[in-house]
Amino acid sequence: MSNVVESFERFAKTFKQGEIIFSEFEPGGDFYVIQSGRVRLVKIIGDFEKTLDIIGPPDMFGEMAILENSPRSATAIALDDVQVLEFNARNFEVLLLGNPQIALRVLRMFCKRIYDAKRRFMTLVLNDPQAKIADVFLTFDETQPNIDKSTEKREFESTVDSIAQWAGMNAKETRDILQHFASQHRLEIHTNKIIIKNINDFSRFVNSRRNKT
Repeated sequence: MSNVVESFERFAKTFKQGEIIFSEFEPGGDFYVIQSGRVRLVKIIGDFEKTLDIIGPPDMFGEMAILENSPRSATAIALDDVQVLEFNARNFEVLLLGNPQIALRVLRMFCKRIYDAKRRFMTLVLNDPQAKIADVFLTFDETQPNIDKSTEKREFESTVDSIAQWAGMNAKETRDILQHFASQHRLEIHTNKIIIKNINDFSRFVNSRRNKT
């Protein structure tokens, strides 16, 4: 997004480490494109605070503010000193009209973020923790490029912490469930990757739990 920085420096803004950028449920009128630093996205589910994601450049967040007239769906917290570009409905029109090529890139990011958010919500509303973990792998299978789908076996470059973030669960519970699946010979756990023996098995498992929900 370096071209965005050069063309839209007047929209630059900085948040200090630990600063709340916006809070869940508050009205939202701005969205942000990260230039440096990391942002933690947090959601209250029941009585628990769940980390939905930790994002960095060139990710964006808060984009639903100009797509839907609805409150913030999560809290955004600066994990480091964070530099962003801040846009709203008014100056986003300037972006669209002023540089169509950059606008197209941002709109493509919008589409991906909207899909990811809706897909993650489908995972979070599952009541069964095992189904949540299995659904994370289904999401990876749907969204990650260059996956060999000629067989039912899948290999995902991922860690326990990353899977826990996608599922909105803590690392220990996630690790326990992965070990349980491994004991059933449904997957193999390696340092930086996880091999699913039969992705269709996970699909049937998740669908059975989702129908109950």
